[in-house]
Amino acid sequence: MSATLDLSRALIERPSVTPNDQGCQQLLAEHLQAIGFRIEQLRFDDVDNLWARRGDATPLFAFAGHTDVVPPGPLDDWDSPPFEAVIRDGLLYGRGAADMKSSIAAMVTACERFVADHPDHGGSIALLITSDEEGPCINGTVKVIEALQARGEQIDYCLVGEPSSKTQTGDTIKNGRRGSLNGILQIRGQQGHVAYPLLADNPIHRAAPALAELSTVEWDQGNEFFPPTTFQISNIRAGTGTENVIPGVLDILFNLRFSTESTAESIKSRVEDILARHGLDYTLTWKLSGKPFLTPAGELVDAARKSITAVAGIDTELSTSGGTSDGRFIAPTGAQVLELGPVNATIHQINECVNVAELDTLSAIYEEILKQLLT
Repeated sequence: MSATLDLSRALIERPSVTPNDQGCQQLLAEHLQAIGFRIEQLRFDDVDNLWARRGDATPLFAFAGHTDVVPPGPLDDWDSPPFEAVIRDGLLYGRGAADMKSSIAAMVTACERFVADHPDHGGSIALLITSDEEGPCINGTVKVIEALQARGEQIDYCLVGEPSSKTQTGDTIKNGRRGSLNGILQIRGQQGHVAYPLLADNPIHRAAPALAELSTVEWDQGNEFFPPTTFQISNIRAGTGTENVIPGVLDILFNLRFSTESTAESIKSRVEDILARHGLDYTLTWKLSGKPFLTPAGELVDAARKSITAVAGIDTELSTSGGTSDGRFIAPTGAQVLELGPVNATIHQINECVNVAELDTLSAIYEEILKQLLT
């Protein structure tokens, strides 16, 4: 077995359901310390974070990733135990195989080979690893970045190992992500008997025209990098559970994924204008999960493209699709940020898996990027 496969299996076999690291970061630290990385273990509340750096010069290239995984779900639905790292038909199965323990293993083995071949490389290499990416994301990467900024440590290039690829490792890299804005909306009416609607005020009926308008608004038209902003209602709840009571309150959760053509503030203003125009009695709480970010063509994009072509023999596609990642906390510092990892077809699913043959490909791509930027 390859070193990348060995380390991937060792990580998968640690049941690190968020926010529990289960010793993954200690294992990574042992590998990195052996090749000259300085290790800092940064714990915030119940979250373990690792900052490992080799060198003090600029530019600073950082790999970023997470050791935590989502719960496996019903164990009986898995064809093999989710934390046993089983290989079947050329695929490595286990929770976190694709998202994103194999990426972290590939980062470490890429560093091992690169440092062996280039012990006096230029710049610096770092790994930022958290156990709070699948959870609330309060005490993970965002806190590490705050600590780095407080002492003037600036990341120049950051490669996040999220599973970005579609059908073959390297066929897609994410050079940006849309912003994510959540709304918690409560619309108030007057509870009453369904037979006497004049004595009540149905918040569902009142809200329906406003919700219909919100769902059909053209927020923007997107641009060459981002699709148009979208609005989706994710939860809606009202009523007492009986058919003869008009509810007094309607609770709604919604989300907007927005492009760089809109801002969180412009969206908030438009939503609130619509609600006010429909005369609703409401309260609305906003939660911004992340602003959109974009890394245009430049040193990091060029290095990734060249490396993928050199190692995998394919051209890569730049994409900003999908959800959010911890890149949203790193990009605002001014760093160039990309996401590059294995195929994402089975992430968060029963029988999550990754192609064994592509683990060494991913590690080789990471190593080649280091060569492009630091030699």
